[in-house]
Amino acid sequence: MKKIGIVGAGFSGAVIARELAQAGYECEVFDGRSHVAGNCHTERDAETGVMVHAYGPHIFHTSNEKVWNYVRQFDEFMPFTNRVKAIYKGRVYSLPVNLMTINQFFGKTFNPREAQAFMAEIGDQSIADPQTFEEQALRFVGRELYEAFFKGYTTKQWGMHPSQLPASILKRLPVRFNYDDNYYASTFQGMPRNGYSYIVERMLDHPAISVHLNTRFERDMAGDYQHVFYSGPVDAWFGHSEGRLGYRTLDFAAERHQGDYQGNPVINYCDESVPWTRISEHKHFSPWESHDNTVIFKEYSRYCEENDTPYYPIRLAQEKTQLKRYIELAAGERDVTFVGRLGTYRYLDMHVTIGEALDVAERFLACRKNSEAMPAFVVNPLG
Repeated sequence: MKKIGIVGAGFSGAVIARELAQAGYECEVFDGRSHVAGNCHTERDAETGVMVHAYGPHIFHTSNEKVWNYVRQFDEFMPFTNRVKAIYKGRVYSLPVNLMTINQFFGKTFNPREAQAFMAEIGDQSIADPQTFEEQALRFVGRELYEAFFKGYTTKQWGMHPSQLPASILKRLPVRFNYDDNYYASTFQGMPRNGYSYIVERMLDHPAISVHLNTRFERDMAGDYQHVFYSGPVDAWFGHSEGRLGYRTLDFAAERHQGDYQGNPVINYCDESVPWTRISEHKHFSPWESHDNTVIFKEYSRYCEENDTPYYPIRLAQEKTQLKRYIELAAGERDVTFVGRLGTYRYLDMHVTIGEALDVAERFLACRKNSEAMPAFVVNPLG
């Protein structure tokens, strides 16, 4: 039997299905939603014609040339630079923090060397080993910039004070001592001309792949397949026996307007008194198109309840303890591999998801060739 079951029609499932189909396997892909591409799903807004990122903005960026070349097989990627702005106390600033941000915020005209010395001076040097998000920010940008751009936004995004969050959430604090306002430092960046759903549809367009939308895959169906790749929530596979893993979810309030609403794809709202975290104006994600009217999404973050769409894994101490127990349960599964953002309970950018899916498919083929068992996890979820 060479039939493979794949749960989830997002990038993880689509890449694995494509690679295994091309290697001679019959793949059946299941997704409980009515569309492919998961949270990367894009669709045309019926009223404005704008290509909308239905679950919030997704900008493709990577320094992995293999991944970059892989996705470009399925659509043309158009030039796009993500330039994020932030509003704090009625003024607009540039993110990430760069020389323009520093000079504008403090009313200075620093050159790079002067700005570097100034930032070293205002950073809290007494914090030698930052343990919390707040300490990490205070150590590297000082109290004023922390309170302006990080404190309120983070509190809204995570539903808790930054002093309660681990420093790892703010892994690398990008501070640039030049006027570069490209949000990403990746080698390659762009937007698919026809949207992410188009890419996934093309990945799944293979005679050996069948797709079942609006269809939930039940655990007892696994016996019908030589192997199952599961990109749904790892806790759901085990019936939440160790409790539900915590996520943050997002609510979007869509508005349609004439002309241009904010002149930029994404603007963060850093004041805690403003209930939304950011506003995305979707026609600016496709600057090669022209639209008379526009659609915006105001984004609100909250705790993910049972019937909500999970976005960001919380991964605090309680969740990591639960995750360890689920990893132990997964080790007892036969011919099931957990993949992707939900399957490994990690926040993953698109390029990482695609890269890992390619690795998983390659590992599976190698295991079959060598008559070895495929592991439950190819990547350590706690890593």
